Amino acid sequence: MPATLSQTYWNSVVRNFTEITKMRLSVSVVFSSVAGYLLGVVGPVDFSVLLLLCLGGYCMVGASNVFNQIIERDLDALMDRTKDRPIPGGRMGVAPAFILASLLTISGIAILYIINPQTAMFGAISIFMYVSLYTPLKTKTPLSVFVGAFPGAIPFMLGWVAATNDFGIEPGTLFMIQFFWQFPHFWAIGWFLFDDYKRAGFFMLPNGKRDKGTAIQIVLYCIWTVLASLVPAAGVTGRLYITPVSAILVLVLGAWLIFYAIRLYKMQTDKAARQLMLVSVSYITLLQLIYVADKFLR
Repeated sequence: MPATLSQTYWNSVVRNFTEITKMRLSVSVVFSSVAGYLLGVVGPVDFSVLLLLCLGGYCMVGASNVFNQIIERDLDALMDRTKDRPIPGGRMGVAPAFILASLLTISGIAILYIINPQTAMFGAISIFMYVSLYTPLKTKTPLSVFVGAFPGAIPFMLGWVAATNDFGIEPGTLFMIQFFWQFPHFWAIGWFLFDDYKRAGFFMLPNGKRDKGTAIQIVLYCIWTVLASLVPAAGVTGRLYITPVSAILVLVLGAWLIFYAIRLYKMQTDKAARQLMLVSVSYITLLQLIYVADKFLR
């Protein structure tokens, strides 16, 4: 094979892999797991475990995304946002995609099992709920977001379990924070992609409409997200604790999130929803950084 054709082929393989596993999303999920690990670890960081967590976590999230795109391939073809994905775009067949998803699943569970059995178990639960429950429910009920919030909230606490081989109040609190956060984040996406989702028959908004009823629920879940994020400052969550200084930073960060949620309630525009989505991503990322920095700097 000529060098130019070989390079084109491998570029295509890499592009298809990154798109079908949703690399940016998968990396952000792995970031949450790393943050959870750093919060849970006692003593020096074991970089071999951290590497296994990153690899296993990416495999599990990537597998979920590939299975999702296999199941939704016909619906993806109807939406502008997804019609050029590898399967509906004709760059990858269903059989190769299924083989890839299966290999990623087996590899992910095996890698996480090397860390400890509980980490592998939660990783397996995550992929099962995402593929077998959340994905088929998206075309049937708005409650799909509630169901999807469970696998979506696992990564943050998964890192703690990887570090401790234990599930208790600390990873439970991390789970709660990211669980509440899922709702305003995905409802904001469901708002500005409403027409695209409608073409595929997806029910993503809580009452099926872009109205004040949906917006007020977004505001409420933003408030609950912030309150959950402040719980570790109360000293009731075991080893998971943040100082008053960090609590103030979290409160300011939360006010920023709630401001944009209220802005969506007032404006009810796609632009306001898109801005809230971006702020929500910034919120969870900065929150995790504050938690980790608080632990290592105090």
